[in-house]
Amino acid sequence: MRLLARASGPIQGRTRPPGDKSISHRALILGALAEGTTEIDGLLEGEDVLATAAAMRAFGAEVTQAGAGRWRVTGRGGLAEPAAPIDFGNSGTGVRLTMGAGAAFPLTAVYTGDRSLSRRPMARILDPLEAMGARTLSRTGGLLPATVRGGTLSPIAYDSPHASAQIKSAILLAALGADGVTRVSEPKASRDHTERMLAAFGATVRSETRADGRHLVSVTGRPKLRACPVTVPADPSSAAFAAAAALIVPGSDLILEDVGLNPLRAGFFDTIADMGAGAQVLDRGETGGESAGMIRVRHAALRGVAPPDQRSAAMIDEFPILAALAAFADGETVLSGAAELRVKESDRIALMVEGLRACGVDCEERPDGLVIHGRGAGGVPGGAEVRTHGDHRIAMSFLVLGLAARAPVIVDEAEMIATSFPDFTGFMRALGADIAEA
Repeated sequence: MRLLARASGPIQGRTRPPGDKSISHRALILGALAEGTTEIDGLLEGEDVLATAAAMRAFGAEVTQAGAGRWRVTGRGGLAEPAAPIDFGNSGTGVRLTMGAGAAFPLTAVYTGDRSLSRRPMARILDPLEAMGARTLSRTGGLLPATVRGGTLSPIAYDSPHASAQIKSAILLAALGADGVTRVSEPKASRDHTERMLAAFGATVRSETRADGRHLVSVTGRPKLRACPVTVPADPSSAAFAAAAALIVPGSDLILEDVGLNPLRAGFFDTIADMGAGAQVLDRGETGGESAGMIRVRHAALRGVAPPDQRSAAMIDEFPILAALAAFADGETVLSGAAELRVKESDRIALMVEGLRACGVDCEERPDGLVIHGRGAGGVPGGAEVRTHGDHRIAMSFLVLGLAARAPVIVDEAEMIATSFPDFTGFMRALGADIAEA
């Protein structure tokens, strides 16, 4: 399905974006690992998360929907061997975290995914699981489908070369089946939803920053996990698209409710503040152990920025929409420290550069990011059909760009948007965006 976005009237209203995808995955998995029934409120019902829900059923947990965004997971303190291969569709988070969780138990599971997921690297998960004592088999290059045989694991001290919450989380979940303390260090702190939720379910988790700057997390194996309620805040990555639209469309004034403001996820909002954005947190509180707040965003003149590399892990999913925003800024924006974008659902760096150039924006590709030469408010020509390679964040970013470009912008594949943002089109239309089928 091709979608078209054209110059719109003001983006206005008061709304709650969909639930946080990262927290939704973890709530389902921890609920399945725990004893008792976990009540989840605000679960994201996108395709990626629903794939994880189906996987937890396959591993023996009872997973039921009690209403819109309301789910119950009844676990039995462990996972059972699934009867068939588990298809995670396009969900990299779901498959990587579940491979770690499954390795903690004496079972064999086969993990598969769609064409896109089958091109994404899994050796970064499989190698540390092997080091802990699991047995794995995958396609050449560490690609899906992959088979993981778990059992009696040994704790390890793993120095990850990447600041990746998926790598860290997979190891921490596998460590639940090890005798002793497992430690994971990473170059800088990645999102910590797994650590927060493990602690809430009864595990002993510690984190610190070492003298050399690396972030260290440890978990003690063999905990008794007990069910607890989880309230999922609105996804800051989803909120970023509506916020970006409000920033670049003249006359916009938008309020986003209950947005997750975990410090390790708030890099987008820190960066738009540096760009001169008219955004403010009106109310801040806590939802399910996570910081959340109401954010007001208004149209503003933006300036080019060069965010520090240390911030990249806190906004890794928002690089595409930040690049689209930078097209409307005055001056040069340098986005770096994000080589991980090369191995997401697509090579997001290459696709953003290609799409921006097609829309008349000068930019340069770098190994770990890109440089965008902003054209200022109202200065983006648009008028292109952008290739997305089925990447939901690329598609949404260029649809937002089209809302303030001089000529309409078309994205070639929009079906995958449903993996993370169900009814994105309806959500944005309700706020005043002009998005329609091409």
